Amino acid sequence: MITKQDKNKVRKKRHARVRSKLFGTATRPRLNVFRSNKYIYAQLIDDVNGVTLASASSFEKDFGLESTGNLEAATKVGQLIATRAVEKGLSGVVFDRGGYLYHGRIKALAEAARENGLQF
Repeated sequence: MITKQDKNKVRKKRHARVRSKLFGTATRPRLNVFRSNKYIYAQLIDDVNGVTLASASSFEKDFGLESTGNLEAATKVGQLIATRAVEKGLSGVVFDRGGYLYHGRIKALAEAARENGLQF
C-alpha cells in the first residue's frame, strides 16, 4: 500500500522530470498549479528573472465560494488567473501541471484558463 508521503514523493519526482523540460519567460510564463486537499493555487512564473507575475488561489479572502477544494473552485481559479494574465498583457503560457495527472481539478483549471483568453 502506498502512503500519502510516498504518493507526494512520487509526484515531486514526476514534477522534477516535467520541470526539466518546461521553462517560462517574461513573454510566455509558466502556469504552475498546486493542488492541496482544501485549496488550489495557480501562478504565472517568469523563470528567467525568477519572478511571479500573477497568482490566484481559492485561499483568497474575496473568493466567494463555500467549498474551496472542488471542481467549481478550480474553474474559478482558472478564470481568475486568465483575467489577471490578460490584464498584464500576457496571452501565451506554458502549462506546468505540477506532477499531477491532467484530470479533475487540474483539467478544470486549465480549461477555464483557456476559455478566458490564455493559450497553451
